[in-house]
Amino acid sequence: FLVPQILAALAVSLGPFAAGLGKGYSSPAVDSLKEQQQRFPEAVANASSGIFTVSEQQASWVASLSLLGAFFGGMLGGLAMRFGRKRVLLVTSLPFSASWLLTVFASSVEMMFATAFVGGFCCAIVLVVTQVYISEISVPDIRGCLSAVLKIVGHIGMLISFAVGAYLDWRQLAMVVAIAPIMLFATVLYIPETPSYLVLVGRDEEAARSLQWLRGPEIDVGHEIATIRTNIIASRQYDDGCRNTFSTITSRVLRPVLTTCGLMFFQRFSGATAFNFYAVSIFRQTGCMNPHGGAVAVGFVQLLASCVSGLLIDIVGRLPLLIASSMFMSMALAGFGSFAYYEDVHKEHRNGCLTAAQHDWIPLLCVLIFTVAFSLGISPISWLLIGELFPLEYRGLGSALATSFSYVCAFVGVKTFVDFQQVLGLHGAYWLYAAISVGGLCFVVCFVPETKGRDLDEMHPKYTHT
Repeated sequence: FLVPQILAALAVSLGPFAAGLGKGYSSPAVDSLKEQQQRFPEAVANASSGIFTVSEQQASWVASLSLLGAFFGGMLGGLAMRFGRKRVLLVTSLPFSASWLLTVFASSVEMMFATAFVGGFCCAIVLVVTQVYISEISVPDIRGCLSAVLKIVGHIGMLISFAVGAYLDWRQLAMVVAIAPIMLFATVLYIPETPSYLVLVGRDEEAARSLQWLRGPEIDVGHEIATIRTNIIASRQYDDGCRNTFSTITSRVLRPVLTTCGLMFFQRFSGATAFNFYAVSIFRQTGCMNPHGGAVAVGFVQLLASCVSGLLIDIVGRLPLLIASSMFMSMALAGFGSFAYYEDVHKEHRNGCLTAAQHDWIPLLCVLIFTVAFSLGISPISWLLIGELFPLEYRGLGSALATSFSYVCAFVGVKTFVDFQQVLGLHGAYWLYAAISVGGLCFVVCFVPETKGRDLDEMHPKYTHT
């Protein structure tokens, strides 16, 4: 009976796949733009040539404006889920694809600014809705695994962009990215709406058909439908009996918001997001190793770790993985910062690059340990808990708040990395990230509940007391 749930998860995973393609687009695309400027300098002044000038600052905005668009998309996506999870995915996938098609025909960098913003806006909506969809259709035994699939396909999409971008120019690569949202639209047409949403809006017969499709024709879904209905009624009665009291707001909305937003803060300011945008330059500053080879190695390790996390989340549990993730991230970041400090202090004593090359494995090892810890723990689990901690009737609002906050942190984290590096040095920036990760460990131990193996409705309204 797990096969239909897996098929539904694979269908909606084309959304994160498209998001991953978009995430990996900016690095090869900016390089392609600069290469065109260098190869055809005479064509830059000709508006009909399609080649235009992009400065370093403009290139950084091309990359980061998608995160700013994702901030607004995250807010709208969570609120729009009141119209149905499936419907929102269908409606969003078309403009998502259109934004990339417009990028193909962009005639100025300002047009790329606009398409990056719209693409990020649609991307955030798709990501928040797919996470909630997975949480609501899956049984507890495989919920963590299916949720991890979303992260895995996202990493696959990013690696495909890196690989294909080596052979295609920025317009051709944008055309490749535009195909994925169209594929999402086509597959979502054949999967059902989530039973929880259908019961919530009073469409019980459709909910029963949806659940039957998801569980298989041989499974009696009457008891599960009755349980969903009973939990929704009890939840509304709970709200009616305690409406507007501080304890209700705290246990039903505020506590999950603070928990998920706290995890998003420590995830985004751990340095992982900034590293994805500046990997090559960071490796180049810490030694004479092949910076591009190091970045590719990190990408593959990130993908493999995400695959393993899908199994460990449901076997080990959320809380132990979060604790282990925060501990190893802190140590790896501190080690990376210490190596950067050593290289900086002893730069004058090095004989060219020979001495540095003898130790170039140290920063790569630190980054790989950090990547594994990040991808096994806080990265997938912080998104999974968005769909798990919020009560059904507040899930859209809660998802909107947590997702939007996450993208604000990502935008600020990427834009401030250069400032941190200029003020504190590369070593100081990573020591700062290490300190933030230590703070994340304390936050996890004190405030994050374990949700392994529990039905969504078991976690509220009083999950924080268990």
